[in-house]
Amino acid sequence: MTGPYFFYLTNLPAASPADVVFQANDRCNQEDLLAQLRNGVQALRMPADNLVSNWAYMVMAALAWSPKAWFALLLPERGRWKEKYRHEKRQVLTMEFKRFVNAFIRMPCQIVRTGRRIVYRLPLTERSSVKGLLAWNPWQTVFVRGLAALSCPLRC
Repeated sequence: MTGPYFFYLTNLPAASPADVVFQANDRCNQEDLLAQLRNGVQALRMPADNLVSNWAYMVMAALAWSPKAWFALLLPERGRWKEKYRHEKRQVLTMEFKRFVNAFIRMPCQIVRTGRRIVYRLPLTERSSVKGLLAWNPWQTVFVRGLAALSCPLRC
């Protein structure tokens, strides 16, 4: 059994084969982004009857995409598990918007008011959710690392 074959047609006579493949793959990434904007955050849906309202809706929906990218780019890649962290960062950066929402935004959390403070409890392992109180999420370690990175001052 052989793998899939890809054919690239171009009208650029001076481009090398490697350049043609690189440009085609770069365009595919843009098409994936447009597909996410169309289906994930529904930024290209036009709910209003005039151009200005539709433009505002598209801008607001596209801005919903930004926290995903910023969160992924702020994840640190250093330390003992540098390769694992780099792989997780790449996964979050290329993650579809619906999956990001389900993994990070809709994360189960128990909120407890005690005295003068509010405590947010996340299940730490799969075993802690056996009692059925909270559902464990495999992205929680990445979420906690992202929160730690956000709590540090940003430096240019």
